[in-house]
Amino acid sequence: MGIVTPSNKSVLELKGLHLYHSGVSNCAMRVRIALEEKGLPWTSHHLNILQKEHITSEYFGINPNGVVPTLVHDGKVIIESDDIIEYLDITFPEPSLRPPDGPEREVMDVWLRRATAIHLKAVKTHIYEKRIRGHMSKSAEQTEQYEKLQKNQSLLDFHRKSNSDSFTQQELDEAKAVLDECFIELENVLAAREWLAGDNFSLADIAWIPTYFTLHVLAGYSFDGLSNVVAWAKRIEARPSYTVAVLDWWPPAMVPLNDKPS
Repeated sequence: MGIVTPSNKSVLELKGLHLYHSGVSNCAMRVRIALEEKGLPWTSHHLNILQKEHITSEYFGINPNGVVPTLVHDGKVIIESDDIIEYLDITFPEPSLRPPDGPEREVMDVWLRRATAIHLKAVKTHIYEKRIRGHMSKSAEQTEQYEKLQKNQSLLDFHRKSNSDSFTQQELDEAKAVLDECFIELENVLAAREWLAGDNFSLADIAWIPTYFTLHVLAGYSFDGLSNVVAWAKRIEARPSYTVAVLDWWPPAMVPLNDKPS
């Protein structure tokens, strides 16, 4: 479940819940929402990824992929947002954010893993193309440091392309097609129920609302014709956890391409 052994041994001494995160990271939003829904106290270690504060040997020693979020719980290090929020629900079971074992749990698992599976090839590719291109390039020094620290080949390939504006049109079209397919399917699912996995708000909803938010705000992705998805998003936006975990951490300087969801 995403548990790693850090080479930065200082985190092994941390007590309680510590989250390494960024305000603009949709993956970090998931963890903050889960923490707020459960009412858990946690210590913030905020990294401004726009300023490349995560590209250090100290942080790669905590998370070997050099990405956010990372959760440290009493010295145990968990990476990958889907694994983190599932870990939180298992470790702190009340209130539960997972349906009981059965068909609804299986549906939740599918949507939870799918959100992670499309993150790099679709969500990040689309956002980088629509909003980040030309605005977040690494300096030569940062690029050299990143190349030295990063051992994950998929992340290396992605950032080499994003740093040189070299996504092909086919890659961009495929990313948009994946997103369209997912949200059309979500639209159909939400025609029959209020939440993605059944009658209750769950980790599936937590996994997908940050994707909705960042695509809308950063990339100008249109949800026209997806009235069930928009209504679902508004139900989540009305929850206190959304304001605290998403909006309160959102950098004011990140001007939306669309009106920010209310």
